[in-house]
Amino acid sequence: MIQDVRMDDGPALPDSLVLEIFLRLPHDTVLSAGLACRQWLAVSRDEFLWRELFYSYYRIPRSVPRHPASLSWYREFKRLFDCIPCVEVQTLKEHHDQVLHLAFSHRGHRFSSCSKDCTVKLWDTERLDGTITMVHSSSMRQFNWGYTQFSQFNADDTLLLVSGVYLGSHHSSSGEIAVISLENYTLLSRVRNKPYDVFGCWLNETHLISGNLHWIGNMTSCSVLWLNKAFQDVESENVNVVKRLFKIQNINASTIRTVMVAHCRRHDSPDLLLDYEAQAQSQPLSHQPLLFDLGTTDSEEDEEDDEERRREMRLQGLSTAAHLPQLTSSGLEHVIQGRHSEASEARELETKWARLMARAHTKAPDPNVLSSTPGDEEDKTYLLFTTGSLTYSPHQIGIKRIMPDQMTTSGPVLGEERSTDEFFDSLDHVIDIHGHIIGMGLSPDHRYLYVNSRAWPAGCVISDPMSPPPIAEEIDLHVIDLKSLREERRSLRAHRAFTPNDECFFIFLDVSRDFVASGAEDKHGYIWDRHYNICLARLQHDDVVNSVAFSPADQELLLSASDDSTIKVWRSPRMVRLAQTPARPPRPRSLLSWLGRNKKTTSVNGKP
Repeated sequence: MIQDVRMDDGPALPDSLVLEIFLRLPHDTVLSAGLACRQWLAVSRDEFLWRELFYSYYRIPRSVPRHPASLSWYREFKRLFDCIPCVEVQTLKEHHDQVLHLAFSHRGHRFSSCSKDCTVKLWDTERLDGTITMVHSSSMRQFNWGYTQFSQFNADDTLLLVSGVYLGSHHSSSGEIAVISLENYTLLSRVRNKPYDVFGCWLNETHLISGNLHWIGNMTSCSVLWLNKAFQDVESENVNVVKRLFKIQNINASTIRTVMVAHCRRHDSPDLLLDYEAQAQSQPLSHQPLLFDLGTTDSEEDEEDDEERRREMRLQGLSTAAHLPQLTSSGLEHVIQGRHSEASEARELETKWARLMARAHTKAPDPNVLSSTPGDEEDKTYLLFTTGSLTYSPHQIGIKRIMPDQMTTSGPVLGEERSTDEFFDSLDHVIDIHGHIIGMGLSPDHRYLYVNSRAWPAGCVISDPMSPPPIAEEIDLHVIDLKSLREERRSLRAHRAFTPNDECFFIFLDVSRDFVASGAEDKHGYIWDRHYNICLARLQHDDVVNSVAFSPADQELLLSASDDSTIKVWRSPRMVRLAQTPARPPRPRSLLSWLGRNKKTTSVNGKP
């Protein structure tokens, strides 16, 4: 290792030779060598040197250009090495069961957490000493909730949406959404939500989206998405507080889940373009981080008993075999196969009937509703959700545009504008992921949708909607451009999950200006760089990591929530160093101190 080298007593090495030596050294040794003398310092900041170190250290293909907002290769290397929130600085242990979800306020001054202990907790992030403390906790047990699962701040951070799951039988799918005032922590309203994994989300400052589910057959259902006012004003007692947005038919036991809203006002000026060719043609990008908390929705009156009955009917083909008289093994297999065959034929018949009904009773789609024309500056709003068409596991992303007249609960309540034969709304666009979707998150500018999925085997054919294909242990993180409605690049990969199809659960991810993070079942959280598509850090827990969240005010602050009942706080090495550096004493500004300095200067100059 090179240390304390002095060049005063002999000829200096040529810069080209020093550069060749530095190219063969690790980056930390290069930085240390640069402290030896001025010549080495200049060579140790050489752009060619750091470009080579960058590509070799991070193992990035040389076809990938430098980040469009980066000023130098040296600074870009330092950004990826020093500005990733990978240092654990605090562990919050106030929850007493699995922590399922985290959400920051848009200002970043607070965040909320949901847990299997059936509480939603609020935390302060602006203490002078940099620590995070809990400021409020609400238990939802009194409303017959089993646990809280998701929360989201409204746009002006005055209201908190909290989504929960009702206590009930194992097969129950009912939930509820509560709205809490952040001024005095009072409960303002409650909305039914079915199935519960619709979650719920804000459309704007005062209106939220929820859902309901009605079964039409054993495997055919109808999802209704509702717009709800968060609270009812005294002067608006005679004004609608709920309005039906969409009514969508589901086939093959699929349902609409995980709804979120994307506002497209910044699609033409994103924080980061992921298309390298478009980057080269664009102007330098401004970095003004925003945050959209991922959401979902569902609501209206439940039909619990009806759903339970239909679930039992769908399982009947398997459960009846347990009540048959004793038979030989070959005879029993023959009977079971017969029952499976009959059930399969019935499902195929129902699917054909459902498709015919959909053709006859679905409102015709508008082919131009998602397209943009030159000069069109209208702020489009999309409703995004998971759905399916081949099996009950969510494998598609549905997109439905919300028109300006649908942004409020005033006007027709139940969609009277439809003709009597048009029962259902059509989807504006569908993207098939070819795997089980287990997480979604929007970039801060809402240009890109990131999707966690576990892939199906290549070329698999689904013959029975109740028996989806096996899913991979590796989690793929897809990136979808919501402007072009196509997938960008190859999917990211590093995290893993192990549960089978029927036990799969949601793993929440989050996206900042430059990074994307996700939990995983392998007891780690992961951070990737959005531009270079590389994994930068693994964040360790003692159990499954369910959720991660970047601070919208500072992407060098990240939270992770786990089944180990803890929330961990992660900061970048740079921020940790700054916090540990003692503050410099302020320089004296008094007149006497100025006169003293002036007197010294006069004496040194030899002037009276």
